[in-house]
Amino acid sequence: MLEIKYFPQKINVEGKKIIVRVDLNVPLKDKKIQDPTRILQVLPFLQDLIKKKSKIILISHLGRPKGIRNSDLSLLPIYKYLKEKLKTNMYFYTGEINNEVKTKCSYLKESEVLLIENIRFFKEEIEDDENFSKQLGELGEIYVNNAFSCSHRKQSSIYSITKFVKEIYAGPLVKKEITAIDSVIRNKKDPVTCIIGGSKVSTKIGVISSLMKIASNIIIVGAMANNFLTYKKYEIGKSLKEENSEEIVGKILGEAETNKCKILIPEDCLVSKSFEGDAISKDIKSVEKDEIILDIGPKTVKIIEEIIDNSSTIMWNGPAGYFESRNFALGTNAIAQKISENTKNKSLTSVLGGGDTVAAINKSGLDLSFTHLSTAGGAFLEYLEGKDLPGLSVLK
Repeated sequence: MLEIKYFPQKINVEGKKIIVRVDLNVPLKDKKIQDPTRILQVLPFLQDLIKKKSKIILISHLGRPKGIRNSDLSLLPIYKYLKEKLKTNMYFYTGEINNEVKTKCSYLKESEVLLIENIRFFKEEIEDDENFSKQLGELGEIYVNNAFSCSHRKQSSIYSITKFVKEIYAGPLVKKEITAIDSVIRNKKDPVTCIIGGSKVSTKIGVISSLMKIASNIIIVGAMANNFLTYKKYEIGKSLKEENSEEIVGKILGEAETNKCKILIPEDCLVSKSFEGDAISKDIKSVEKDEIILDIGPKTVKIIEEIIDNSSTIMWNGPAGYFESRNFALGTNAIAQKISENTKNKSLTSVLGGGDTVAAINKSGLDLSFTHLSTAGGAFLEYLEGKDLPGLSVLK
């Protein structure tokens, strides 16, 4: 089997122009960065390249501008933040991808950085346009994909660019992500428990089907659990539920039985009559028609904690409840604390992924520790599912 080519630590890159595809897609509000996690993850590699006196060309996207320039999705706030952190000469290029940017890159001196404006301002990026990819590739001598989270996209700066650069590698963040996910699906320590949240069961059926072949337990939480509760004829009131999910749930439960994987759903919950209301603890059989299930209850939390205590590997994707409200973040925080505690004790390998999971962890304000906390969303799930991601296949 072909292996991914990782960026060698001892490579001599002095004076060389290196194109680095990064993921600087951070949440902004009024053009101010709300959570710099993704930028902070990129910094060590960039600082290393600066120390090695290379010339760095950064490519990233922000949001989904669909090939149209949108000042709200400009990388300018990220450029200012990076410039302050990197403490080197740094430039921001806002023009077209043509000879002008090629000239700007040729003027770069050792240890200098040029950040290109949001690459998704160009429709050719999304279309994986061959000529556009060639123009990007000609900007440097080495290409490094350090954006695992974008590697499920067949887009110019991820995929076809690799045809037009002499040396291509995966960066340390990609290696870190793959090593972490492989610790769940390939190099696992049994027993494995997977905690799956989110709202739509249809978007995660492939992942669940793959995981049940390696896991002893799959715990379904969050709004996704409502689909399983409905299937088992429980009242879920006004809770969020995916339409026509019965067939999918039935298929998952059937496959789980075949694979001898235990599927667990909540036995109790926290409900309210509104998202802003107080939390009322109820047995799952006692939910009324005008109530919304917004978190798992204390009995379910205890069951999950016991399962975590008896697991050697945990994979968690998706919060347990409406964590945006403190009243309904109890389940998510309890799970996070138990996983963190067992990870610190070296008794557990823990891999957490998904934007909402990361947001919930950050919002908790707790001092938590995990083996790996992934900021990748779709790529994380597709790799877990066993798919060959386009951005990784070209690095083999």
